[in-house]
Amino acid sequence: MSKFPSDFLWGGATAANQCEGAYAEGGRGLSNVDLIPSGENRFAVASGQMHPQSLTDACYPSRKAIDMYHHYQEDIALFAEMGFKTYRFSICWSRIFPGGDEECPNEEGLQFYENVVNECLKYGITPLVTISHFDVPLHLIETCGSWRNRKMIGFYLNLCRTLFTRLKGKVKYWLTFNEINMILHMPYMAAGLTFTEGEDKKNTCYAAAHHELIASALAVQLAHEIDPDNKVGCMLAAGNAYPYSCHPADVMESIRMDHENYFFSDVQARGYYPSYALKQIEREGIRLPVLDKDEEILR
Repeated sequence: MSKFPSDFLWGGATAANQCEGAYAEGGRGLSNVDLIPSGENRFAVASGQMHPQSLTDACYPSRKAIDMYHHYQEDIALFAEMGFKTYRFSICWSRIFPGGDEECPNEEGLQFYENVVNECLKYGITPLVTISHFDVPLHLIETCGSWRNRKMIGFYLNLCRTLFTRLKGKVKYWLTFNEINMILHMPYMAAGLTFTEGEDKKNTCYAAAHHELIASALAVQLAHEIDPDNKVGCMLAAGNAYPYSCHPADVMESIRMDHENYFFSDVQARGYYPSYALKQIEREGIRLPVLDKDEEILR
């Protein structure tokens, strides 16, 4: 019987928007998830069908969450008691850069995450940090349209540089984005995308996805420049599609659905857009905002 290697990283994970709370403390700015309500309108807002600021009376669960911001020490102690070897957590971008576009970070927010890392290391727990887990500063959504705008790449890399530098020697496992493919399914929750009337939503989502893929590739380069020991990946919401029947139309639809999800990881693993993705993009009339230098960046 095969065995897991002794250094296999057993553990658990959280997301800042699902556990931290303290949305108005420590110099933190607002983010997209702060405007995603609970209840009947949650899916409509998260998927971009309803503008988040169109609601006048709603409950926003991520604002308080489970208040891990004030209880991380006891929580991590419990993780250690459970035998965690690793703990994956995410960064709230607006806790470090309240508006997202500042040059200098909010020290209180940056120190909070260093404290979390130090607490993990105290118990021999290896930290695994997700840089962006469904988290976009509200200011960037309102001023530049979030990831539809290429300017986001520079703002994101400033966050990455800050984290890689501050946590050098303490964190070596990183994820650039959580469930990067969810931008096609939950565009507001995943990437802070809102849409104007008549806008081609699919084209906007793919354009934003391209910018995230470029940002991810540049973040990997930056991580290795700052610390060659860094190991960087990206997370996919992976799920296989199975045909309803053996009818060719059902089989082809299942293949199309798999391609829609896996092209994100294929671009990152191969370093270029696979032919099936380019054909699908062409068939649907999608116009990617590709610059000449992007091909080299992805490689």
